[in-house]
Amino acid sequence: MNSVNTHQISTEEESVYSRYADAANQKEPALCCPVEYNTEYLSIIPEEILERDYGCGDPTPYLSAGDTVVDLGSGGGKICYIASQIVGAEGKVIGVDCNAEMLSLARKYQQQVSDRLGFANVEFRCGLIQDLKLDLDQLNQELSSNPIDSHARWLALRNLEERLRQEAPMIVDESADCVISNCVLNLVRESDRSQLLEEVFRVLKRGGKAVISDIVCDEDVPQHLKQDPTLWSGCLSGAFREDEFLKAFENAGFHGIEILKREETPWQTIEGIEFRSITVSAYKGKQGPCLERNQAMVYRGPFKKVEDDDNHIYFRGQRIAVCDKTYQLLQAPPYEGHFIPVEPYQNIPLDEAQEMDCRRNVVRHPRETKGKNYDLTSEIMESCCSPDSGCC
Repeated sequence: MNSVNTHQISTEEESVYSRYADAANQKEPALCCPVEYNTEYLSIIPEEILERDYGCGDPTPYLSAGDTVVDLGSGGGKICYIASQIVGAEGKVIGVDCNAEMLSLARKYQQQVSDRLGFANVEFRCGLIQDLKLDLDQLNQELSSNPIDSHARWLALRNLEERLRQEAPMIVDESADCVISNCVLNLVRESDRSQLLEEVFRVLKRGGKAVISDIVCDEDVPQHLKQDPTLWSGCLSGAFREDEFLKAFENAGFHGIEILKREETPWQTIEGIEFRSITVSAYKGKQGPCLERNQAMVYRGPFKKVEDDDNHIYFRGQRIAVCDKTYQLLQAPPYEGHFIPVEPYQNIPLDEAQEMDCRRNVVRHPRETKGKNYDLTSEIMESCCSPDSGCC
């Protein structure tokens, strides 16, 4: 059994590498899922890159000016060069790919594109998207002078890899505002997928987000299809099941997970299983202490109640007690506008706030917000209900 699994893993990775290496040199239409891109960003991109672009979606509309962006599986660089125009001169785009031929194509036009733009904010790094600490260009430099020719050297290589990860990580912790990818997560072998999303989480800043376009399926893919290297390298048999795709982000610690776009018509159907493009966003930032500052959130509706990723339930129109962390999160994307914040009349400084048990789901009594000794009696507002105001 182990030999079969090892052979399958080898076949998966080899088929992906060789197929995309060939596709860097000659267009392969079978790898293309129809995608509409904003044409205003395409004019500066060389035709060779455009015709050898392979993907299933466009995560770039969800970027902002000034963002630092990491593009996983950047291929020939099309998405990176689109992103560079959106984030502008104050932003930065880092493309990550392990395919030498694709990297060569992307790097070939860096100077030309930057000259057309008037600034240079794109770079391409060689690495595995499930191991964003290990810079394979640096590893190659080390190996060129010390090739592996014995098991002792193989053991030394393992130590070298770990040293490079620690001392010179390809992508450092909490350095990206947004991690994007276009149809590459399904190419990663299944045993590496948890690590892949953990790496995405690691490199994102607090408050940052992942925007991922990928091919998903509506049913489990049977083993005989997974063992087909052509289907795997074609972004099909390695596809996540649609619901498990979202669950994988939740398991990695993300919150605010949302389907931004889902193609109604399948890209392909194989043995009754539908494969379609989907774009998902997920945020980092719900980790940390829960502090009591007498804050509350009121869910606006239209649903009777909703539940967040930490199992807090918000009933429409009710003041639900929340910790300061949740209070801040629910006023930021993607929740912004769905809740009414209720701030306490007496501010409790963060350094004086006590820990709050967020496992309880309770309604915040108005007296907690106003203060127990609050006994103000106000006058009727004359400006509202004067004879000439027209409100009575």
